[in-house]
Amino acid sequence: MAYRIIVDLSDRKLHLLEGNIVRNTYPIAVGAMLTQSPEGEYTIINKVPQPGGPYGSYWMGLSKPHYGIHGTNNPSSIGKAVSHGCVRMFNWDVNALAAKVPLGTRVTIRR
Repeated sequence: MAYRIIVDLSDRKLHLLEGNIVRNTYPIAVGAMLTQSPEGEYTIINKVPQPGGPYGSYWMGLSKPHYGIHGTNNPSSIGKAVSHGCVRMFNWDVNALAAKVPLGTRVTIRR
């Protein structure tokens, strides 16, 4: 059964679903007021382990250019609206997620 991801901006949670069953829920950081995370339907188009810089231990790029789901070198930011629009996760969470979801996984970002 295929995985899909729902990012809930209001709750600051990322839900991993297998079919229609929620398999995991992770706390996230989302875009700040002036750089909000883009709502819509996207897919994961690339996966990069150890991207360096502020992206933590893993980067998963979305079909919307310059946006992705990634780790962070600032774990205190998780749970807050502080990013430039990307979805930030704890490094151990993004590693676990990246190990499960293939390229082409559907990502829904909603309020």
